[in-house]
Amino acid sequence: MQPGGILHFLRREVLVSEHEVLFRTLREALVGTCDSVLDVGCGFRSPIRSFSHLIPRTVGVDGYDKAIERSRAAGIHSEYHCMDLMKVGEAFGPKSFDAAIALDVIEHFDKPDGYRFLEMLESIARKRVILFTPNGFLPQDEWDGNVHQHHRSGWEVYDFELRGYRVTGMSGWKPLRGDYALPRIRPRRLGGFVARLTEPFASRFPKHAFQLLAIRDMEAS
Repeated sequence: MQPGGILHFLRREVLVSEHEVLFRTLREALVGTCDSVLDVGCGFRSPIRSFSHLIPRTVGVDGYDKAIERSRAAGIHSEYHCMDLMKVGEAFGPKSFDAAIALDVIEHFDKPDGYRFLEMLESIARKRVILFTPNGFLPQDEWDGNVHQHHRSGWEVYDFELRGYRVTGMSGWKPLRGDYALPRIRPRRLGGFVARLTEPFASRFPKHAFQLLAIRDMEAS
């Protein structure tokens, strides 16, 4: 690799801020190719918040009314619905959005409901389904007054690959992070930096990553 190429690699994949690789990958997968996005389980601070205004129509759905209120106040999406996430398929018809995304959501269902949730998203999306979840089971109880935050299942690379998803590892090497994706190494600023240094390795070997980003192109299925 030429010196210029090494510098570009470091700036793009190593010397980055927290979650920058995730945000950039989501933007590349959605902006310019998807005119409508259904953000299921959008929460109050969706990872697409920095570029949602570049997508003609984004719809945020969440089961927690306070999350909807905060997201609406921030102007992240053009439309909102508060509902049971498992009923999204009843509210929006087949192939009604270019993309359906669920970021940090599927782990909140038990495994059978999680597979039904996947099938629902795949029926709604014309072009693309995107999932983001911890790699394996990560214990978590409710927090911020939201009972839906409890984790009920863990998802592995093969769970998605068997359904035609391509999977990328995120957030660095798995042992470097713990609860709520916080760095295990203290001080946390140093721990976060060390974890980010391992992102290029984790992205290429997702089985060893802390989190998984799974993308399925429906048109190619």
